[in-house]
Amino acid sequence: MSKIIVIGGGPAGMFAAITAAEKGHKVILIDKNEKLGKKLFITGKGRCNITNASDIDVLFQNVMSNRKFLYSAFYGYDNEQVIRFFESHGLPVKTERGNRVFPQSDHSSDVIACLTKVLRQLKVEVLLHTEVAEIIAGEDGAGGVMLSDQTKLLADAVIVATGGVSYPQTGSTGDGYRFAAKTGHQIITPVPALVPFEIKESWVKELQGLSLKNTAIRIYSGKKMIYDDFGEMLFTHFGVSGPMILSASASIKPTYYKDDLQMVIDLKPALDTEQLDKRVLREFEDVKNKQFKNSIHKLFPAKMIPVIIELSGIHPDKKVNEISKEERTALVHLIKNLPMTITGVRDFKEAIITKGGVSVKDVDPSTMESKKCRHLYFCGEVLDLDAMTGGYNLQIAWSTGHLAGESVE
Repeated sequence: MSKIIVIGGGPAGMFAAITAAEKGHKVILIDKNEKLGKKLFITGKGRCNITNASDIDVLFQNVMSNRKFLYSAFYGYDNEQVIRFFESHGLPVKTERGNRVFPQSDHSSDVIACLTKVLRQLKVEVLLHTEVAEIIAGEDGAGGVMLSDQTKLLADAVIVATGGVSYPQTGSTGDGYRFAAKTGHQIITPVPALVPFEIKESWVKELQGLSLKNTAIRIYSGKKMIYDDFGEMLFTHFGVSGPMILSASASIKPTYYKDDLQMVIDLKPALDTEQLDKRVLREFEDVKNKQFKNSIHKLFPAKMIPVIIELSGIHPDKKVNEISKEERTALVHLIKNLPMTITGVRDFKEAIITKGGVSVKDVDPSTMESKKCRHLYFCGEVLDLDAMTGGYNLQIAWSTGHLAGESVE
């Protein structure tokens, strides 16, 4: 039996502690917050999207950074095992659209309560309000931690599960990067991911609160299209958000943000240009004696009409039967290509996850042990791993946490 210290009481840390304790080790779980699972509490809008029930190849497809690194972790502890874990410990789950798995109760607090109960049953010692200042490491590798009050806690192995730097109000302040850098690990510069876009055009503010379903986007860097998708989006006071936008932010390489990017929205993706032109003609035919501003309410949400009128260049008081073919063609083009300029992403306060972190080149993928410092392990979001929304990021946390807990000696 060894003594193991786990730093960080999020999903990866709790799972690492549980797995190590199940193997018979004495485990101390340290967190600087007043409770465990503080970020877990707000995931999935407070419902906690535990995992995704898709096939394992779909899990890999949805990992954005270093998916090959996760082979041992995912195959060693997959989504089915995560579901079995929670159900066997008294937390029934359900599967929703997109194979997203939630607790039946729709309360993330029940997920945390379930994990806390298992930690208690396994006699894991939990130290809350406790901050680690540094990892004690020498020639033989990691041997414990020094707390911020200068207390030394010695151990046979240390697992770092401190998360990234997204949602810093939950305690994610990048401590793990500091520990890793001090013990010789490379840090891939952290950037916000699964995060809304900031938009240059001022008219976006007029659409604040408007949600669009069944729209398509294309994003360009110069003339090169770097992303396209179909789905749901939301206008905000600073730009755009919503599932489709968050996914786009996770897919676009951070280097692209050095310059402004162009995004076009196709408001009617189900129709090609010719079909849309016929649809607009039909609408115009029914209201040919009305003013333009009163003729397009069937084509757009009410909030969007003033913006479309402004961007179309057609005078709002112009009679519909006076609109030229060129003006109508330009309107159809605008509907299929509503243009805007992405100036960047919001900061870590609004990012769901962090892209970047401890370089996976410095960590053994079959054990999660550091290649630079023996008896030191990393798991979860502190590593340079990130995925799309839909339960995939939590699956990374469970799988890597389990592997680290299983590998400690």
